[in-house]
Amino acid sequence: MAESSYGLLAEFDSPEALKAAAKQARAAGYRRLDAFTPFPVEGLAQILRLPKPNISWVGLAGGVAGASVALLMQCYVNYDFPINVGGRPLYAFSAFPVVMFELTILFSALSMIAAMLWQNGLPRLNHPLFDARRFYLASKDRFFLCIADDDGRFDQTETGSFLRRAGAKSVELTAL
Repeated sequence: MAESSYGLLAEFDSPEALKAAAKQARAAGYRRLDAFTPFPVEGLAQILRLPKPNISWVGLAGGVAGASVALLMQCYVNYDFPINVGGRPLYAFSAFPVVMFELTILFSALSMIAAMLWQNGLPRLNHPLFDARRFYLASKDRFFLCIADDDGRFDQTETGSFLRRAGAKSVELTAL
């Protein structure tokens, strides 16, 4: 394993060639795969076995926290600063849902934004693959498969020859 490398980046001409190479890499035992394409490729996420994000659970937790904060805040304010107007009860829960709704939405949205940034590894200003010689073509018309060097099966020469046999147009070692 190379000490200062990120992995091997293989370039393919078509999405079909990329999918075939990703299937071969999965079958060969590689687990740390990533693909870069100029447009979404149907079925590629299933081949790469990308993890499903847990954003919805974070949003639910944020919403529950927001509703709880709103309820506790309003109960505290009504207890600490009681205003008896027209004989209404100290805790008029019928007036609470508006503030509870607003804080539920606010906390849910902010927690999902924070979770999305964390799960995406942001803010990261520069990715090691951006230094690859031909990686700029990933946004134009080329398809790239990256096998990270922290994969258990990664060996620079063996993995490079595997990617060439899988039909890669070029294979490049990317530095950290």
